[in-house]
Amino acid sequence: MRDYKWLHEYCLNRFGSSAALEAQLPVPRTAEQLRHISDDRYLSTLALRVFRAGLKHSVVDVKWPVFEEVFFGFDPEKVVLMGAEHLERLMQDARIIRHLGKLKSVPRNAQMVLDIAHEYGSFGAFIAQWPVTDIVGLWKYLAKHGHQLGGLSAPRFLRMVGKDTFVPSYDVVAALNAQKLVDKAPTSLRDLAIVQNAFNQWHAESGRPMCQLSQMLAFTVNH
Repeated sequence: MRDYKWLHEYCLNRFGSSAALEAQLPVPRTAEQLRHISDDRYLSTLALRVFRAGLKHSVVDVKWPVFEEVFFGFDPEKVVLMGAEHLERLMQDARIIRHLGKLKSVPRNAQMVLDIAHEYGSFGAFIAQWPVTDIVGLWKYLAKHGHQLGGLSAPRFLRMVGKDTFVPSYDVVAALNAQKLVDKAPTSLRDLAIVQNAFNQWHAESGRPMCQLSQMLAFTVNH
């Protein structure tokens, strides 16, 4: 695989200057900032990610204030009590996206948030303490303990809340393929370990956050 020096020089050549490159790169939240996000905001973002999956984001986003209303501001203590009858009533509400599977995921993910908060003090404390050098482990944890958080949903949720993570998007996978690290989107334990180790190496060489390395790698793919 190519080293960070190559990656940095490639991106500098593409954008022309360090300032122009830095302006294109995301900045993750600090651990302290992640801990200060309330559990209801984490649950809202989890739900938003689930509803965005497979749908046009702008369609979901414009309806989100109504989702906030019908899900009690995503207070997990209230949402977790929503039973089948309540969800069936929501299926009759034309103001929201009426997808029963996605609606069912909200109280189930509320239970995950409450379980984690009980153990760690808050969901944000749990997210904040997870090491970025094993970020794929956090993806797997969320996919296992949450609902409808498989595929790219866990890494995209983490990116949305500001937790440092790389995202195996189409361009990132194409770049990893060009470096002969994986030949398809990483889903097996073996491929996930290979990709994590590659990002860990670039992270050690550069000191850059994983999200910036992910974006820089995507820039190496020509369209």
